[in-house]
Amino acid sequence: MPDPGGLRERAASALIGARERTRLLTGCVDERELTAQHSPLMSPLVWDLGHIGNQEEQWLLRAVAGQEPLRPAIDSVYDAFEHPRAERPSLPLLTPKEARAYVADVRSRVLDVLDAAPADGGGGPLMESSFAFGMIAQHEQQHDETMLITHQLRRGPAALTAPEPPPAAPDTALLPAEVLVEGGPFTMGTSTEPWALDNERPAHPCFVPSFFIDTLPVSNGAYLRFIQDGGYEDPRWWHPEGWEQVRRHSLAAPLFWRREGSTWTRRRFGVEEPVPEAEPVLHVSWYEAEAYAAWAGRRLPTEAEWEKAARHDPVSGRSLRYPWGDEDPTPEHANLGQRHLRPAPVGAYARGASRRGVRQLIGDVWEWTASDFLPYPGFRAFPYREYSEVFFGPGHKVLRGGSFAVDPVACRGTFRNWDLPVRRQIFSGFRTARDAEPA
Repeated sequence: MPDPGGLRERAASALIGARERTRLLTGCVDERELTAQHSPLMSPLVWDLGHIGNQEEQWLLRAVAGQEPLRPAIDSVYDAFEHPRAERPSLPLLTPKEARAYVADVRSRVLDVLDAAPADGGGGPLMESSFAFGMIAQHEQQHDETMLITHQLRRGPAALTAPEPPPAAPDTALLPAEVLVEGGPFTMGTSTEPWALDNERPAHPCFVPSFFIDTLPVSNGAYLRFIQDGGYEDPRWWHPEGWEQVRRHSLAAPLFWRREGSTWTRRRFGVEEPVPEAEPVLHVSWYEAEAYAAWAGRRLPTEAEWEKAARHDPVSGRSLRYPWGDEDPTPEHANLGQRHLRPAPVGAYARGASRRGVRQLIGDVWEWTASDFLPYPGFRAFPYREYSEVFFGPGHKVLRGGSFAVDPVACRGTFRNWDLPVRRQIFSGFRTARDAEPA
């Protein structure tokens, strides 16, 4: 039986692409920087490297292929649940040389396993549609994004450069400020996306009342007006816990922003530059996003509203894989894959617009939603509880859409990210929404 959809070839390509990015992120700094902890919020880069290899070995060589452990003594060292990030520099980590040799050995064996895998999906649920290989490719890309965050936090000269700037947005001024999404049911989540993770499943009907949503993400320029209007000085706009964060940490602007006289600058991967007013605002917490929305007389969209705006085709009634349709993203659709090392100006990527004309729902910045991270009706943990289930509850807020740091393999219309509402180091922004007036 042929490989349905060429998923084995896709898996091999995804694994190879992820490893190329991992090499870039770990090969552009010296060993001292690889082993240093650049922030207590993040692991040393060399821990991420070893963890990538260890997860790949555990799932693809042991769970799928039934092979004996290569280095069982390191399983505990690279267990993300056993050791908080702040503790990881004190662990007996593999040296950079050892880690590189380990991940290379694991990958060589994995590609042999993939090449010998049955094309008909035999081998149990982990092998259906080459799921385990897709899961590990996504896992590595997610850690690549984490390592890119570490690069943003590190001090010193730039280690990464982008080959070209993102595209311009020539028609932004002509776009409506918001778009109406009519009330009614739509299909949320997926039961057919082959590499969708457990928290994206199953597909289920969801009714959403009519609402308006921003055509574009909130820009730096718009957020500057919030700052200039005393937004960080007025508790009216803030969730009580957010206001406590403002006072405790003397917050006055997004992370990495600094005021020099009347000019705001930001640090981006080792480069100081004026804050570009046309780009989506970046490095804001959920509390900051919610405060801006309140100041603007609006609110954050719920997760269901975001997904309906991104996926629902009002003509056919179908839920699409992406805002623009079912085809995989290209550089003309969205800013993904660390291609530009920054968001594109608001209004870019007209070809990536949703059926209602909402732009940049995929790529550029992760978008905070109003929703807690909760399971869908009929959720089943797979392949392990710690991927999603242990994070469910009011402690984590949902982000949707991906960022410029996300690879397409780990980004789709159903993909759900989540984080603590205080998080600012992540590549997070937002757009706002409001209720539609009753007819």
